[in-house]
Amino acid sequence: MTTTEHAGRTYVVTGSASGIGAATAALLRERGATVIGCDLDGAGVRADLSTPEGRRSLVEQVSARGPIDAVLAVAGGGKTGLLETNFFGAVATLEGLRPLLARSAAPRAVAVSSTSSLEPADGRIMKACLDGDEDAALALLRAEPDMGGPSGAYGIAKRALNGWVRRAAPAPAWAGSGIALNAVAPGVVDTPAAAYITENDEVRRAVQAVAPQPYGGFPGRPEWVAELICWLAGPANRFVTGQIVFADGGAEATLLGDRHWS
Repeated sequence: MTTTEHAGRTYVVTGSASGIGAATAALLRERGATVIGCDLDGAGVRADLSTPEGRRSLVEQVSARGPIDAVLAVAGGGKTGLLETNFFGAVATLEGLRPLLARSAAPRAVAVSSTSSLEPADGRIMKACLDGDEDAALALLRAEPDMGGPSGAYGIAKRALNGWVRRAAPAPAWAGSGIALNAVAPGVVDTPAAAYITENDEVRRAVQAVAPQPYGGFPGRPEWVAELICWLAGPANRFVTGQIVFADGGAEATLLGDRHWS
């Protein structure tokens, strides 16, 4: 499908060099947008979101490029710095670039979460994350590295990110300023970060058994998730904010059923 919905708009996409970030950046460019790609390598803005210095560098580099219309905090995954990148890096990106969105006629922000956020997480680490206390959160994680379910620090980070989006989105700084803020939570998607699942038959079967994806198959495609991100970040989204939208082939519905509504 060809559309000009995003023409004339400027989008910041973190994690743009691979996976869902790359698919999102490509789709936006195809539809006429200007994309400021950010990643460790292979992007116009190079920054390491696992460190405070890297986060400041990203904000400074993007700010130097002028007005923007949307921030898409896609960067994540990895095998190290999971809590640092997936929660603190994402939040720092969104909050740090929020002032730049004020000049847009249709400002939007999207964070990428995961179905791993459905796993139980240690409440003390969650509180430290949502309080913005990175040192305390990391100290607790180092003290008990096995806490937080099978996905460990990654699942905790994504669960905390969901909580932050739910808290921040309706606040004056976001909805009160006309900025829609949402999260997209993919299931297992065919990306380099998920290769440890998709390329190991034993791990693949185990994950499929725990979190089946009855619609679309296993794994999903990054461009399918990118479509949803692009819509939430586009001007057509006039009434959706504060939502954690699961793009997971039905995994969340299978795991949770109707418990929220019964």
